[in-house]
Amino acid sequence: MREYLLKGIESLGLKFDGVIVDSLMAYINLLLETNKHTNLTAIRDEDSLIEKHFIDSLLLQKLISENTETAIDIGTGAGFPGMVLAICNPKIKFTLMDSVGKKTDFLEMVKNELGLENVEVVNDRAEEYIKNEKRETYDLGLCRGVSKLNVILEYMIPFLKVDGVFLAQKMEGTGEENESENALQILSSEIEETYKLQLPFSNDPRTVIKIRKKKATNGKYPRRTGIPLKRPL
Repeated sequence: MREYLLKGIESLGLKFDGVIVDSLMAYINLLLETNKHTNLTAIRDEDSLIEKHFIDSLLLQKLISENTETAIDIGTGAGFPGMVLAICNPKIKFTLMDSVGKKTDFLEMVKNELGLENVEVVNDRAEEYIKNEKRETYDLGLCRGVSKLNVILEYMIPFLKVDGVFLAQKMEGTGEENESENALQILSSEIEETYKLQLPFSNDPRTVIKIRKKKATNGKYPRRTGIPLKRPL
């Protein structure tokens, strides 16, 4: 597994020291072991799990600004992409959020087992957590494949500082950018670039949408729990 991981990392033009690789391998093993009795991911094959979760998360590594100090991953699940990127970027403080307790329990275990002092795990919904003085405090927003873009924008953008960046990951181009024009306008944000990428072994397509926040967000967003999903901006 280690050789497969290293080959994937190398294919992305990345290089990490042995300590980081050891931590990634420990994380992989914890996920495989926990997934035997707690359903954290539907992917059971070791190579597929490494490529479609770990290497997939690392597609973002070169897109992270050197000035990034804080990041939030909403709907992180078993930690993708947030936990992977937290391991590889120890100087950035990461908040990993999910509303499913078994997933945040697993992330707490990973955090403790690996001694990750730059990770905060939150079991909550974005609409509720933002009330806890977290509005407009993050440099970077992360979210992989959760909800339509016009929905996740309402959850994410209020967390970001003005000039902060949201890197939205999608399995492939879905045309969601066009559906999100109204949400982007209301939330004073704009798409700066769309990256068309692919995984190194399966060649599965991936899309990363880089969105920048231009102005402060109106305090009424995000709307109360459930509304963004029922009535997207």
